[in-house]
Amino acid sequence: MARGYAARCPVSPVKSAWLAAAAAVVLLVAEGISAQKVRVEEELEAYPTESVDLTCQFIDGAGRTKLTQVSWIWEPTEGQRDNIAVYHPSYGQSFPNLAFKERVVFLNNSLENPSIRISQLRMSDAGRYTCEYATYPSGNEQGTTTLIMLAKPKNSAKVVTVQAGTKSVVVAQCEAAEGKPAATIKWLVSVGGNHSTSTTSGPDGTVTVRSEYRLVPTATDNGREVTCMVEQRTQERPWVYPLKLSVEYPPSVSIEGYDNNWYVGRSDAVLQCLASGNPVPTTLTWTTASGSLPDTVVVDGNKLLVRKVDDAVNTTFICEVKNKHGASRHQITTIVIEQRLITPAPPTGAIVGGILGFLVFIAIVVTVVYFVRKHQDDADGPPKHKPPPPGKAGSSTEMLNKPSEPPTATETAPLSPGEVYYEPTGREPVTNLDDETPGGQNGSAPPVRLDLGKYDNDRGNNLDHEPPAANICRGESFVSPAMYV
Repeated sequence: MARGYAARCPVSPVKSAWLAAAAAVVLLVAEGISAQKVRVEEELEAYPTESVDLTCQFIDGAGRTKLTQVSWIWEPTEGQRDNIAVYHPSYGQSFPNLAFKERVVFLNNSLENPSIRISQLRMSDAGRYTCEYATYPSGNEQGTTTLIMLAKPKNSAKVVTVQAGTKSVVVAQCEAAEGKPAATIKWLVSVGGNHSTSTTSGPDGTVTVRSEYRLVPTATDNGREVTCMVEQRTQERPWVYPLKLSVEYPPSVSIEGYDNNWYVGRSDAVLQCLASGNPVPTTLTWTTASGSLPDTVVVDGNKLLVRKVDDAVNTTFICEVKNKHGASRHQITTIVIEQRLITPAPPTGAIVGGILGFLVFIAIVVTVVYFVRKHQDDADGPPKHKPPPPGKAGSSTEMLNKPSEPPTATETAPLSPGEVYYEPTGREPVTNLDDETPGGQNGSAPPVRLDLGKYDNDRGNNLDHEPPAANICRGESFVSPAMYV
């Protein structure tokens, strides 16, 4: 039956090849899993003087393997394999390598878990450590751990004292010694120059990195800062170390204090010698063009004090300084005058005076404007008296012929008794007669004072006894009768 089905439905060659390859992969994986019976850690990191535990465990799922013996084999980075620890259930523990004899121990007295501890680690302990079992019937089984020894570098930096010149020289050095892995050195600078780096491997696997910074040193480079920065795997953060360059140069010197006003009798004249150099000048000497100093001067360090100005200090003073790289000198000629020169006030006083004067001027202007405006406001305010209605204009003949009429009140509220009311002057047409009017022009008349109280009391009597209009001849002026309001 099966043979007949296979004959009727044959399998293609391509499909058969794929099925065979898949089966082979499954078998290889199964064999690898079954072969990986020794469980260890693939990689460990450690530091010198510390301890490390190398774990090892035998996995036997079926329980059919018989363990005979276990050994730890060390294979250095450069060198031959060697047993460092052996355990036998009947014969006990053994440490054949003398370099590890006092530093390695078994953590468990068991074949199934023969983990070891290595103390007082050294950089030379780096390498591969294999846990190997002697078993029956499968033979030897093993697992390997790679031990990586790390070392924190010993970082240092220093300045190289140089002399100013024209050639490029080393001015600073930085070193990361005996580190593993090798460190990286960088320079952070604010000056021109370049650096070079070299590495040296130690016998224990450590690496020393050195870097030198070079430039053409000048006097202005003295005291400038360069910074060495070291980066390495074992450091949590970069190591940073700032340095100040030390460039030595001959001294430079100058003299200050002469103000061109050394008059006869002056007693506060002083000259000061200012010098700079690296190293600091140790020798400073005052002399004159003639050699010796006048008796009227006293040397006080870098100062030359003149006790009294006279013709003896009418000379050339010389200041000379020295350091180990050379000497420098500067001179100044002082001229003695008969009378003191009047020096102008310092610019600061003039500026302050100008500011104060300007403020005073502004205050005066503000005050004048204030009073002028106040005066204008008083002049433009409401009048202090009530103006009368304008007088009726007319010719002289009409005024003479027109009979008088009683006054008519135009205000609802009477004025208080005794109040004086002034009537402004009226205006008449300009004529020759008006020009001859005494006491005014153009019909002007002096103000008329009215006693309103008396007028109210005698009004009834006065209405019947008003004087008739005056007869004024031509060529004379006249005054209009008062109007009562």
